[in-house]
Amino acid sequence: MATFQTLPGFREFYPDALARRNHIFRVWRHTANAFGFLEYDAPVLEPLDLYKTKSGEEIESQLFNFTDKGGREVALRPEMTPTVCRLVGDKAATLKRPVKWFSIAEFYRYERMQKGRGRCFFQFNADIFGEPGVEAETELIALLTQCLRGFGLTERDFYVRLSDRDLWFYYLEALGLDEARSRAVLGAVDKYEKAGDDAFKGYADQFGAPLDAALKEKVLAFLKIKSLDALEAALAPHSATAAKLGARLADWKKLLGNLAAMGLEKYISVDLGVVRGLAYYTGFVFEAFDRKGELRALAGGGRYDNLVGKLGYADMPAIGFAIGDMTFGLLLEQRGLMPAFVQAPDVYAIIGGEQERLAAFADINAIRAAGFRVDYPMREMAFGKQFKAAAESGAKLALIYGSDELAKGVVKIRDMGTRTEQEIPKAGVLETVRDFLSTAS
Repeated sequence: MATFQTLPGFREFYPDALARRNHIFRVWRHTANAFGFLEYDAPVLEPLDLYKTKSGEEIESQLFNFTDKGGREVALRPEMTPTVCRLVGDKAATLKRPVKWFSIAEFYRYERMQKGRGRCFFQFNADIFGEPGVEAETELIALLTQCLRGFGLTERDFYVRLSDRDLWFYYLEALGLDEARSRAVLGAVDKYEKAGDDAFKGYADQFGAPLDAALKEKVLAFLKIKSLDALEAALAPHSATAAKLGARLADWKKLLGNLAAMGLEKYISVDLGVVRGLAYYTGFVFEAFDRKGELRALAGGGRYDNLVGKLGYADMPAIGFAIGDMTFGLLLEQRGLMPAFVQAPDVYAIIGGEQERLAAFADINAIRAAGFRVDYPMREMAFGKQFKAAAESGAKLALIYGSDELAKGVVKIRDMGTRTEQEIPKAGVLETVRDFLSTAS
């Protein structure tokens, strides 16, 4: 007999897995609300050109794209950034700034599967539009940190690596490199952590010769900077010829000072080795990693001031980040921070015959309408089997509807924890259940 299998890279969520996923989403949503971010959603299917405009033609190899029945070239969204830029750009004149929005949505990328990465995944996305200063970076990095801390993770579990593409461009300009060569160097820096010196082969291929050895030495020294003091020392020789470096250093001091004032300095690591490969980033960039280094990046983001304008709208400063659910879920499992979810009813109704069932239905419906979870056997069963089912369900209370109880106009209520019972008038069932469960919780 033929069976059907899930497509490679896609996931099912059985109830226990969905409970874990919903727990993650619930904490993320609560955190974003606490920071004053507003939730939005958008279509899962977008015009293919939206992604080509943002990332170039090469993005097609990573997409689930096709021609729809109307002859339109479309794609399942691989990320949210172009979409949110479209939404904000379209309504920019009516939106109060700064715009602080977040979403929790599913995305699709046709790429090689590996630990912590599939072809469909969920992300928490948060963005701020309309604020050009480091106050936006402060707010987003604080939000990112709390989105992880909210699960019980501490500075021993994760840290945020902070870098700056603008600073890199200003520094490379001070070294005498034009924009094209600077971008090629940044491409090498992005790959250096994994590829080592091989990361610079692309530069040699593009310009027909390797990067000058003395320049390469300075680049490697710069990407290894891990503190503000080291950054100041590296920039000091160029301060007279590159005023932009001094202004940018002031931004660094203000941002790090803001984060320190929030008590977050223990989570932040200055790390010029992070540049994030996406070319649309324009300033500060950051990534969150687990301290043990066993997993992929937990989250990443940065400033992208030119993207809204690139999509055809009025220019608007913007910054955002995303957290993926797959790697983050692995981290929570590793640290023992994923709670065990007991999906049990509050009340289990034990019912005699057909007349007792009809009498029980009114109470069951009223208790459910009050917001409590009630279960009962859909078919007639012996009382012994029903008591066993009630115990196995994990219910806090059992309501017993037998012929004797029906004749007396009462319902027997059993505390499943203490196994004590009492009879109550049928008219008082809802009030008794509500009082008991509110006390038990």
